[in-house]
Amino acid sequence: MVKRPSKPSKPLLRESDPPLKGGRRRPRDPQQPALPFDPMPYRVEPCLALLKAKAPTGEGWLFEIKWDGYRLQLNKSGDQITIITRGGHDWTDRFPSIVEAARALSVGTAILDGEAVVLDEVGRSDFGALQQALGGRSGKRHASEAIFIAFDCLYLDGHDLQSMEQDARRHLLEGLVPAEVEGGIRLSQEIEGDGPAIFSAACEHGLEGIIAKHRDEPYRSGRGGEWLKIKCIQSETFAILGYEHSMSARAGIGALLLGAMRGGRLTYVGSVGTGFSERNAWPLREQLDKLVSKKPPVSYDGKRKSVAWVRPKLLAEIEYRAWTGDGKLRHASFKGLRDHSDQATIFEIDD
Repeated sequence: MVKRPSKPSKPLLRESDPPLKGGRRRPRDPQQPALPFDPMPYRVEPCLALLKAKAPTGEGWLFEIKWDGYRLQLNKSGDQITIITRGGHDWTDRFPSIVEAARALSVGTAILDGEAVVLDEVGRSDFGALQQALGGRSGKRHASEAIFIAFDCLYLDGHDLQSMEQDARRHLLEGLVPAEVEGGIRLSQEIEGDGPAIFSAACEHGLEGIIAKHRDEPYRSGRGGEWLKIKCIQSETFAILGYEHSMSARAGIGALLLGAMRGGRLTYVGSVGTGFSERNAWPLREQLDKLVSKKPPVSYDGKRKSVAWVRPKLLAEIEYRAWTGDGKLRHASFKGLRDHSDQATIFEIDD
């Protein structure tokens, strides 16, 4: 413990002394290096969540809601805003409300990692509504109703944060996008509690699932296990191999035939016949008819007869409940097409 002096200290200057003045400052040497700011990258390959069947437990994990939309990187440099898709495409013009909100952030330079979503009436992300807002796959509409859910901060006021641990990056993000803020940019809030209990509650509320992030890990591009995803309802991306004709179905599509990757090759994994509407069925049929092929793109031993095979260029987001014993999807439902610029990858089956 520091003790106070028993007697008052003598003043540094006597009254007769002239005031202290600093020495003359020399002009800055142009060869002297500037302050050590990190260069701001144009694009960072995203950290991807690894799919797990069960939520982890323990204090070493941070939990958030799993959002269902388009993964985006938001760059801010003064009033200059750039929005980049997971595949590296510039979609700045397609999200005017997010751009406007980004300009209002109280920061000079920043890179935020997040998801563009459209919320339903109870606050859940709706991938189909987002696609409709954008005009469908490869559409050119401006999705003014879309918002940006920020869940990481990779660069802030001249400093690259990727090497910092998750907790520290989270703290800086909360200072930039407070939890109570509503509008075009919102914070993906941390959920306190144990992983399995949080996952159970998320499923009860009809959410897609949760994301678990290791608190002590830096931001690493790729699917290294720093982030985990645990899904209530399975939803993955499959290649469309063809469609079954139907006189009674919308746009004549009775069902889509789907493929997944196994051992580096496409394999047939069943079909989906629900989830179509007048809004999405006819544009889908138009795209399928441009890809018609005489031969199936995979080995097919199914019993469907009136099948139009297509080149597997279109990728569909499919919800399903489980797999059958012979490796086919159960209770599948069509959610929409994935855009090429979203860099979606076909689901791979682990042997």
